[in-house]
Amino acid sequence: MDRQPLFKRKTAISYKTEEGTVVRGYNVSDLAEAGYTFYDMLFILFQNRIPAENEADMLRYETGEFLEHSMSPSAASAIAVMNGRPNLPVAVAASVMTFGTVHGPGAAHGYMLHKYIERARVEGKSIDEMGKILVDEYMDAGLAVVGMGQPQHIDGDPRAEPTHIKHEQLCSGVYLELQRSIEKHFAERRKREGKDPVGVNVVGAGNTALAEIGFSPNAAWCIGCVCRGFSCAAHATYTLKRSRAWAASRREPMVQMLDLSMIKYVGPADREVPSQDERQAYAGKQKEEGEYKKWTI
Repeated sequence: MDRQPLFKRKTAISYKTEEGTVVRGYNVSDLAEAGYTFYDMLFILFQNRIPAENEADMLRYETGEFLEHSMSPSAASAIAVMNGRPNLPVAVAASVMTFGTVHGPGAAHGYMLHKYIERARVEGKSIDEMGKILVDEYMDAGLAVVGMGQPQHIDGDPRAEPTHIKHEQLCSGVYLELQRSIEKHFAERRKREGKDPVGVNVVGAGNTALAEIGFSPNAAWCIGCVCRGFSCAAHATYTLKRSRAWAASRREPMVQMLDLSMIKYVGPADREVPSQDERQAYAGKQKEEGEYKKWTI
């Protein structure tokens, strides 16, 4: 009797030989040699295609904007878990596992946009009409409109509107049109109801851009997790290298480790971002002066 392998599955993602690794038909070494970047590889992995320059620029902008958010649940979790001194990946995994319905990228916003854009097509309604329908249906049902509001940035998420503007410059389309409509009708309804204004958050802006350049809701969710994971890894590594286990000392009073008021920023002072033309000289000066080593992890 023929024995079948216990693990028998199919994949359309990659394979490898002694000569190299091939992703979606492209040799990864050839891609690197040709100048394709991490962002290009994300497109190839999730969309089976090489992105146009404007699409890669949009992804680069969005991932940079989303990378860090200081003492969010994910960063705080990385710090808290690392204080117990597990293996480093455990703390990173714990941070990514905090992403859910109210924190992190999620897939719900993307699915919402897809659903109502398709409804507009089927029902013969304009995108602006569908934006109002969406807002009314969610608010009538007592549901939060996904992508609106940020608990820490109560006057508006400072990352969101710049992302919209970049989106308009690089790849404006139907997803941004619907998101803008949602924001308009959401603001109008809250005003009619005598409620304070609430702006779009970075998920509402960022996932709209990711949808526009072809990423599915789940792919966008994964990209957000990977992106923020780098930041949380930095928080965990800093804690491993610079902090005491349990963040405590016998010479200090008893404290609650999860009191976030304990976590004080002690890094470099605010700095101006150099232009790309200034980048090489700026980086050389930093290395020469050596001040960066004080906070290197």
